[in-house]
Order: sequence, then structure tokens, then C-alpha cells
Amino acid sequence: MASIIIRNLEEAVKTRLRVRAAENGRSMEEEARVILRRAVGRGPVPAEGLGTALRELFKPLGGVELDIPAREPMRDLPRFD
Repeated sequence: MASIIIRNLEEAVKTRLRVRAAENGRSMEEEARVILRRAVGRGPVPAEGLGTALRELFKPLGGVELDIPAREPMRDLPRFD
């Protein structure tokens, strides 16, 4: 099994790690392992945005064409005199 050393870790981060480990009933070392496993276990971050991903997800179901109404002229601003 490999070892890793993390240098220059901010004291606040170390404190939060210690508190989180205690809340989960683990050592700081085990808590760090759990965090790292979860972080690297995720797949790659998608390059497209949420809208594009949703469109691709629902593309097989067909689409809807919406008529976009023409813009109306801007109304006059209220007067307060």
C-alpha cells in the first residue's frame, strides 16, 4: 500500500478534518482516505453544461418547437411628479 505526505496544510483544514473524523468515528488518516477515495472515484467532470446534458438526455423522446412571440415596444416609464 502507498503512503502520501501532505505538506503546508492549513491549520484550519487540519482542524476541520479532525472534527469530521471524530464525528464519523474514524482516525484523521482514515477520514482522509475516505475523502480521497470519494474524490477520485467520481467519473470525469462533463465538459458541457447542464442545459446541454439535459437536451442530450431527452433527445430520444423528441422535441417541442415553441413560437417565440415578437417583442412589444417598451412602455412609458411611470412619472412621479
